Amino acid sequence: MTTTGEETATARGGPWWWGRRRSAVFDWCLAVASALECAAEGVPFAREAGIPAGVGVVFGFLAGSVLLVRRRYPIAVVLVAIAITPAEMGFLLGTVGLYTLAATELPRRIIGSLAGMQLVGTLIVTFVRVRQDIARGDLTLGDWFVPFASIAISLGLTAPPLLLGLYVGARRRLMESLRERADDLERELQLLAERAEERAEWARNEERTRIAREMHDVVAHRVSLMVVHAAALQAVARKDPEKAVKNAALVGDMGRQALMELREMLGVLRSGGEGERRPAVEAVAAVSVARVVEEGEGPCLEELEELVGQSAAAGMVVELSVEGEVRGYAPEIEQTAYRVVQEALTNVHKHAAGAKARVRLAHRVAEIAMQVENEPPPEAGSAASARLPSGGNGLVGMRERVVALGGVFVSGPTEAGGFRVSAVIPAG
Repeated sequence: MTTTGEETATARGGPWWWGRRRSAVFDWCLAVASALECAAEGVPFAREAGIPAGVGVVFGFLAGSVLLVRRRYPIAVVLVAIAITPAEMGFLLGTVGLYTLAATELPRRIIGSLAGMQLVGTLIVTFVRVRQDIARGDLTLGDWFVPFASIAISLGLTAPPLLLGLYVGARRRLMESLRERADDLERELQLLAERAEERAEWARNEERTRIAREMHDVVAHRVSLMVVHAAALQAVARKDPEKAVKNAALVGDMGRQALMELREMLGVLRSGGEGERRPAVEAVAAVSVARVVEEGEGPCLEELEELVGQSAAAGMVVELSVEGEVRGYAPEIEQTAYRVVQEALTNVHKHAAGAKARVRLAHRVAEIAMQVENEPPPEAGSAASARLPSGGNGLVGMRERVVALGGVFVSGPTEAGGFRVSAVIPAG
């Protein structure tokens, strides 16, 4: 993570308008040098102007010290430099002041106007001085040298600081723009990281729900049948030993099947694929249910008759009817349809023991429909004494499964006092 904003904030610790102490020290040094230069140049100016030398020195010293405020008032510094140009003083003042003006973010028309004024002022003063030197005989060159020297000297004193200031100002603005972009990118990356964490947390919660639903479907039905058979075994153990042995064998088979399905589910959750790096727990959980379906380990509609037979063996009067042409579906569709019927029959065992149930499966052109309906339970019978616990998650899990595939799920009591579970799932 970058800390450009923090570095800029901590770097500002100078006095007054300076951002840093070393900038203040540097400007003070420039101002002293400029003041001494102008004070020294004030002596010949006072002699030519016919004023006391002390006045010229003080005037030059005050004019040169204006360079101290070049960062705060660059326009004022350049105007002072232009004003003292006829006195032939302020070389450092004019050069540094024009550089500072060009490096600022002032409009280009203001920078160009002041630079032009300084150029013209320097050109005129140089022109007059060179003509005077030729007239006095100090220079023996021809008249052609006057305009050439005037133009060359004025451009030499004006163009370099102007161009350098424009370059430094553009580079400074570019660096500030890049720094702002880096800060914006840092904030965007932080925001993306937070959103990614939120999505990961949502995915983890969603997958926990899916795994809990799958585990519920795997265990609840068979354990419910085991409880029903155990209750029946308790009732007939002394009266009919042969039936008791049969029920005990069924309980054992149910337990072994439940353990086998649990081992398959836990094996998928624990394995991360051979020859690959072991993925994170969340990633394994995210693909666990999908792998169960893709590898053919999940239930299918061909096992529906066996499922109904298990409920019938537990003492439930249940009818199965299949309508339409039987055909194959995607594994997730068949597994969902199987789980809906399985959970509905489990609920009949739990809440309406001894009631008659009807299971209908309809193969339609573009969808598959299933319905499990039970009659009202009989009055307090022996079968109802199993007292199966209920977590209240069965209907919620069925609805989530069906809706995830784009289907419709409806459940509720019937007019006759029973209960009906209906689901329609698109075939493709």
